[in-house]
Amino acid sequence: MKAAGMTGYFSSPFPRRTSVGVSVGGVIVGGGAPVVVQSMTNTDTADVDQTVAQVAALHRAGSEIVRITVDRDESAAAVPRIHERLLRLGIDVPLVGDFHYIGHKLLADHPACAEVLAKYRINPGNVGFKEKKDRQFAAIVEMAIKYDKPVRIGVNWGSLDQELLTRLMDDNQAKGSPLTAQEVTREAIVQSAILSAEMAEEIGLGRDKIILSAKVSGVQDLIAVYTELATRSDHALHLGLTEAGMGTKGIVASSAAMGILLQQGIGDTIRISLTPEPNGDRTREVQVSQELLQTMGFRQFVPIVAACPGCGRTTSTVFQELAQSIQADIRKNMPVWREKYPGVENLKVAVMGCIVNGPGESKHADIGISLPGTGETPTAPVFIDGKKAATLRGPSIAQDFEKMVADYIEQRYGHGKAAAE
Repeated sequence: MKAAGMTGYFSSPFPRRTSVGVSVGGVIVGGGAPVVVQSMTNTDTADVDQTVAQVAALHRAGSEIVRITVDRDESAAAVPRIHERLLRLGIDVPLVGDFHYIGHKLLADHPACAEVLAKYRINPGNVGFKEKKDRQFAAIVEMAIKYDKPVRIGVNWGSLDQELLTRLMDDNQAKGSPLTAQEVTREAIVQSAILSAEMAEEIGLGRDKIILSAKVSGVQDLIAVYTELATRSDHALHLGLTEAGMGTKGIVASSAAMGILLQQGIGDTIRISLTPEPNGDRTREVQVSQELLQTMGFRQFVPIVAACPGCGRTTSTVFQELAQSIQADIRKNMPVWREKYPGVENLKVAVMGCIVNGPGESKHADIGISLPGTGETPTAPVFIDGKKAATLRGPSIAQDFEKMVADYIEQRYGHGKAAAE
């Protein structure tokens, strides 16, 4: 078994919530392991070529677990081929099957699918209805026991168990001081997760095989639901804001909600669900998840590039272009650097735009440059490990600094120094 690869440590002032560790295809979720980044494909799983390509892209971007939709026979039949193709590409990322409505049937009818999946996702709100609900839920749990797989019991308020919600609403109305409908809905979400976990345990699934999630689309609702769930359960928790939306709105909403929970020590794995632009890059959600964890100091994934926001002293765009170029170069090279230069994810680069904060910020970085601002002498001092190492001049300042960064990485991380630190 392995924990998600991490340099750095959980540095929140709040103690990390104690949870039961769960192995998902060898990646440990909970139990004090680093918070795991995961994502989900949006391809038709029956399309093996497209699904393999997207899983590979998500994994290379840094997704440590990838979920795929298993919604019909064709999808279930494709899963073993997807798994085999990924292994041939050298990609052994855990695949999670996302089941709704007929998961019990698909797992029974496609044993090869059940075997290669690393985890099954069950939605207690649509696993079955009325008298079929418990039976079909039990069937999936029994398959998990048979194949020694963990499950995520994933409650979503868009498909919440209506029988449970109705009962709690009726009970609430009989109270002298009833709760609001929103409060009752939150309680129904928490109860659905906990009661389902208890049922799975009664059937025989171990506590170290259960992960819980309780997704809603409101920031305050998510904070309230997970805070309550964390208090009433010690199961590993998967954080996610469902229907977060597109672009900046989705990033801000997810980061606001999950940032608060993570700071309180709540959360063992995260997925930031962004609605991509048409034909947009699905890997963006992986990058945002990594940036959230890295910005908060919980994980280190890629070197940090610190850059000033610019002001009236920085009418030149050189520092902006250089910061952007270095950031893009880092992202492009990280799959190779991660293997070639152990510890490179801890590197801090500073690209500053004028003399006010430039030299000071550059000294705090491992390697930094202070570019000339408006009216300043056209020279750019470079600082390495806190000391002035060079002064760049002329039209090739940007290219010269990029080469210095590459040389620094080779010198510092290319001979096992970082691994020994």
